[in-house]
Amino acid sequence: MDKKEEKLRVDKYLWAIRMFKTRSLATQACKAGKVKLNGQSIKPSYLVDIGDVFTIQKGVEKKVIEVTALLARRGDYQTALAHYKDLTPKEETYAYKSAFFAPVLKRERGAGRPTKRDRRLIDKLQDSWLGEDDED
Repeated sequence: MDKKEEKLRVDKYLWAIRMFKTRSLATQACKAGKVKLNGQSIKPSYLVDIGDVFTIQKGVEKKVIEVTALLARRGDYQTALAHYKDLTPKEETYAYKSAFFAPVLKRERGAGRPTKRDRRLIDKLQDSWLGEDDED
């Protein structure tokens, strides 16, 4: 090999590709088991290889990324995009966002508890906002 093999920790890599705002947040996510390689939780000191596929859980957001190149220094967004491939399924990419944009239902004060029929109608309406199909 004429090029020296690079060694890069997973916490530093995830910070450099802008998955986490700070390196300490990336380290905490690894320690908490939010970063997985082949379904196994990994330590922040795990050395990243090209071709590794990581599953990252950030709150309700779940991302699947493949390492295409190593990046030791944090750069701009366009540079970061060139160093990984996002393999997150389309249905998971925007699924968590739809719950935040759904209107909040409020009942009139003093209207009492919803009846069984009202509850079914409310559930049907909420499912239509979230884009879920009826399984009946």
